[in-house]
Amino acid sequence: MAEVCKRAFVEGRVQGVWFRGSTQEKARSLGLMGWVRNLPDGRVEVLMRGSESAIAELEHWLQLGPPLARVDRLTVTKEPLQSFVGFTIG
Repeated sequence: MAEVCKRAFVEGRVQGVWFRGSTQEKARSLGLMGWVRNLPDGRVEVLMRGSESAIAELEHWLQLGPPLARVDRLTVTKEPLQSFVGFTIG
């Protein structure tokens, strides 16, 4: 199965609610590689690489986030393939 790489920006109440840690756990459970980080403007950025089906599942999860989060907007773009070791928090 071909791998793809995508970048997501998550807006809403997504910092200080364990969003990055939850994203890392979900991504690892799906076998994805990449990273997640907070941005100075309050958004969370996610760069993910893996199968299209696993990325689609993480995208769906990102629309909801962990229980204390409130996701107002999710923007996802396709990226050139990149190499990662695991899925890390930046």
